[in-house]
Amino acid sequence: MKRWTSLMVVTTIGISALTPLPSHAKDKKKDPEQIGARDVGKGVNFYSIEKEIALGKQLAQEIEREAKLVDDPLPAEFVNRLAQNLARNSDIKVPVTAKLIDSDQVNAFALPGGFLFVNTGLILKAETEAELASALSHEIAHVAARHGTRQASRGQIVNIATIPLIFLGGWAGYAVRQGAGLAIPLTFLKFSRGFEDEADLLGLQYMYKAGYDPTAFVDFFERLEAMEKKKPGTMSKIFRSHPNVSARIKSTQLNVQQLLKQRPEYVVTTSDFVEVKRYLEQSLNRRKAAPGVTGPTLRRSPSSGERIERRDDQKPDDADERPTLKRRNLT
Repeated sequence: MKRWTSLMVVTTIGISALTPLPSHAKDKKKDPEQIGARDVGKGVNFYSIEKEIALGKQLAQEIEREAKLVDDPLPAEFVNRLAQNLARNSDIKVPVTAKLIDSDQVNAFALPGGFLFVNTGLILKAETEAELASALSHEIAHVAARHGTRQASRGQIVNIATIPLIFLGGWAGYAVRQGAGLAIPLTFLKFSRGFEDEADLLGLQYMYKAGYDPTAFVDFFERLEAMEKKKPGTMSKIFRSHPNVSARIKSTQLNVQQLLKQRPEYVVTTSDFVEVKRYLEQSLNRRKAAPGVTGPTLRRSPSSGERIERRDDQKPDDADERPTLKRRNLT
């Protein structure tokens, strides 16, 4: 297996005057020092962990049948490694897998049981690895807190198969089920504000514990919101219609200041991320430069103003040489 050596880019900052509250004075969910030793998935839930994993696996198989996955080792393994690193620094109690979908839409989502999917469009819009980590950490937080099956158990979702968890909106399975005649209102694909806020809170801690700059969480939100205003359609309808984006940004900024003890340095990006993003950009450019044939090929006759001449040294049956076009002088 190919190995890559990462050149990490870090930021060095001063120590903040804000001192976090002592651990005993805080809710465990607000204490990064408690990560791994707390049960963030508590709540009414009719699904055992085993059933949740089985459900997620079934839904993941459906997504994989319908979506175009990226199987190239360079970007695919990078995304999975990033997800594994964040999972190791989280409260999650199930194995995690992350796969890459070939789609320009800015999106990432997770299924119950630890099955994550990341669109290439999300990587292309992220400026740093820390920004990408912020999106994945939010997804891992949804899984760690078991939001999907907890919300289903509350009866807030009509069909258990509509519970993929959403960070930036959109869901590949939504189109799948529409095609099957099961049009599901978008209201059933959005999570409560409480679950979204909790995923923001936990995800922020996970990326912080993994060593990433937590301010990237806010930066990515703000930049994507600005891009959407400048070019509507950058993000999916679900994210654009979310009424609490500004409130979530402010809440996250406050959590960074009050809950996270500042460190001398953070990981901002790595050479692996730069290489993967460049690779995806090149792949996208190649597709744009060489689109597939979508219609009949037209061939001009010599009388239309051009004639085909064969070089003197070219044989009639030389299939390896293309004819040379020369424009006729009509003056």
